Amino acid sequence: MNKRVWLPCMLMSVLVWTQQAVAQQDAMFTKYMFNTLVFNPAYAGSYEHLSVNLLHRSQWWGIEGAPVTQTLTIHSPVNDRVGLGLSLIHDRIGPTSSSQANFAYAYRFKVGPGKLAISLQAGLLHWRADWNKLSFKDQTPDQTYMDAQPSKWLPNFGAGVYYHTNTWYLGVSSPHLVNHDLRDKDAGQPDDVPVSGLFRHYYAFGGLALPLRGSALVFRPSFLLKNVGLFGDARNARGQVAAPTEADLDLAFLIHQKLWLGVAYRTALEAWTDGSSSADSGDIWGAFHFQNGLRLGLAFDYTLTALRQQAGGSFEVMLGYDMQYRVDRVVTPRYF
Repeated sequence: MNKRVWLPCMLMSVLVWTQQAVAQQDAMFTKYMFNTLVFNPAYAGSYEHLSVNLLHRSQWWGIEGAPVTQTLTIHSPVNDRVGLGLSLIHDRIGPTSSSQANFAYAYRFKVGPGKLAISLQAGLLHWRADWNKLSFKDQTPDQTYMDAQPSKWLPNFGAGVYYHTNTWYLGVSSPHLVNHDLRDKDAGQPDDVPVSGLFRHYYAFGGLALPLRGSALVFRPSFLLKNVGLFGDARNARGQVAAPTEADLDLAFLIHQKLWLGVAYRTALEAWTDGSSSADSGDIWGAFHFQNGLRLGLAFDYTLTALRQQAGGSFEVMLGYDMQYRVDRVVTPRYF
């Protein structure tokens, strides 16, 4: 079972016009800017101090078997050039679940007014399923399900690039560079039969901070593009794209360097097939930074598709902590 996950302009054009995608499998997040290390390892160390983040997401609340995801990320600079990061992700949808650990190494250096980070990532993913939780219409199901509780340990490698100044940022990444075939080789399936697999995912994100009243009020628009199978290595049974590239558009305000308030919109881009797009959700969120370095965030997604007749929306809870090593105080919140 697959789960879909939900710009300057050059990056958007390149990704939209060249993609070939199938159903997206990486977990999606409304507050991606608080969970950036999960999809771009080059973010490691970018805060210039130790940062820890916990996040829980329940998607399509009220539907049995809907996606539920938890993440823990830790990252810090080692020195002016090197940043290290660790991300732990647990994701469950229907009868399948996965747990993964990824270690990120980022090399950072000055370029113009900002810093450029180039990163590599290595990790391990444990995928498993329990087909006993399914109800089969046919009492003699496909041999794919003969192994009632398949389990696989899969290596993973990723890479990312991230550039940021004090007022804007851009990044591109692929946190999963290795495609994995999840078929049971002993089930007698021919190689040309479409089967489940884990495919490469691609991300592009960016944003800028615009002070409206100095530091008392800062406006931050941002975007995230998500794609799977960019180079045609992942298609559905008919050789067609099975899921579109998705875009998250976010408008947020930081008030007195303490309180974030924002709205977001998630849509699926389908311009390469029929010139249309689909509205997936409208989101509201907020986060507060405490003086002791703690931060708490909440987000709610209102489903805009027909699924809203069955689902109660989606929600996220985020808890983080920022530590400043170089001076004996916690720094003010970062814009990104």
